[in-house]
Amino acid sequence: MPELSLQHIDQISRDISREEISFSHLLEDLIDHVCCDVENEMQNGLSFSEAYRNVRQKMGSRRLKEIQKETLYAVDTKYRYMKNTMKISGVAGTVMFGFAALFKIQHWPLAGVLMTLGALILAFIFLPSALSVLWKETHNRKRLFLVSSAFAAGMLFIFGTLFKVQHWPFAGALLTLAALFGILFFIPALVQNRSSDQQNKSKRQVYWLGGLGTALFFAGMLFKLQHWPLATIFIIIGIILLCFIAFPIYTRLTWKEENYVNPKFIFMVIGYLLIVVPGAMLTLSLQHSYQAYYYPYNDQQKALYNYLYRHNSSEITRFKDSLHYNEIERLHSKTTEILTILSNIQKKMVQESEGQPGKPAVSARQISQTDTGQEIMYSELSKPFDPGPARAFLTPGCTTRNGLNSSIAEYESYLASIIPGEDLLKYKKMLDTDIFLPSGNPYKGEISLMAGLHTLEIMKNGLLTVESYVLNTIANHNN
Repeated sequence: MPELSLQHIDQISRDISREEISFSHLLEDLIDHVCCDVENEMQNGLSFSEAYRNVRQKMGSRRLKEIQKETLYAVDTKYRYMKNTMKISGVAGTVMFGFAALFKIQHWPLAGVLMTLGALILAFIFLPSALSVLWKETHNRKRLFLVSSAFAAGMLFIFGTLFKVQHWPFAGALLTLAALFGILFFIPALVQNRSSDQQNKSKRQVYWLGGLGTALFFAGMLFKLQHWPLATIFIIIGIILLCFIAFPIYTRLTWKEENYVNPKFIFMVIGYLLIVVPGAMLTLSLQHSYQAYYYPYNDQQKALYNYLYRHNSSEITRFKDSLHYNEIERLHSKTTEILTILSNIQKKMVQESEGQPGKPAVSARQISQTDTGQEIMYSELSKPFDPGPARAFLTPGCTTRNGLNSSIAEYESYLASIIPGEDLLKYKKMLDTDIFLPSGNPYKGEISLMAGLHTLEIMKNGLLTVESYVLNTIANHNN
């Protein structure tokens, strides 16, 4: 019977050790078992290389790890407990999340409770037990950073999603941290782990290209959800690197090395679809929401503004011969002052958005002048999601907001001097900035540029409506 040389046994030992067999007694038994199988193959006249290749093909790429898992499950009670806990909690948490999504879509009760329980189970039971199982199976300190970063990113993402759906504070911060852990730590560690495998030498550059594309894609998704600039650019570059460069090259290299379709390849195709399709749908959905809702609503508000402005101007002209025309003209003058303040805020917000950080644009092509005042072309805004302008000009405590509040307070005092108090109470809410504009923490519940401009447009129409009512009150009082 042919016997293996010490060099051949060392090669087999190194190859099996690279499979991360952490159970010492099992490692020795597997080496002995593979050596015996190779010697049996060599009895048929095969060389060591041919016999060893046949044995490895019969065992499969993951059989050694599966043997270790089966052995640990049979002899290690703690491992068996943690693995069962991982399976049960993973299924329970996922099912709860699924039902929570269904309940949320259908507006049924208990959706928030199911989602919270699912998040707690996944974050505090499934992820720790999975981390424990992986460490027990590998005992590889090099992979500890990979697993730890995946654990941190996964936990932050679960809670960020929960907080986002439930409209709780700090959702944006949690999702941002999850993305940073994934992009800066997990993806590079994963690519490094795959590239260090001797069997993947020919694919190292592809892995790094795919990792860079994935990082850019998820960075773009984060920027899109947070309404930050450059989101679309990151998503496009990420998709190009993933789908048009890394994936085709990986497919070509894989077909050169394998004569059959590997299940990993099928799952990779599905994974790419799960990344690209939802990302494209989210981008289109966000764009559609502005095209189908915000743009028409803003057009309606502009049309209403033009109607109210011309109607009030016509009424003022009609009362030109009235004894109280001076009072009417004074009312219109004070109303125009507030309208000008609101329009100037809109203009500053657009200039802030269209300019560079710290350098607002001197003039913005999105603003034109008409006979009723300035008009903003909302569809021409380059950064409609930008929350910076609303934070800078509309939040409580800022100079612009304080000036607006002071001017409206003076306007209310003036109205109180010319109309009865009970009539003023009817219009008071239409002049209350706290009802329309952000209140409290400027970073909590941030609003986009488009939403801020839309709100100011509503306030302008409310102001013109108040002016119209007061004009009628003065006219009726005179009669």
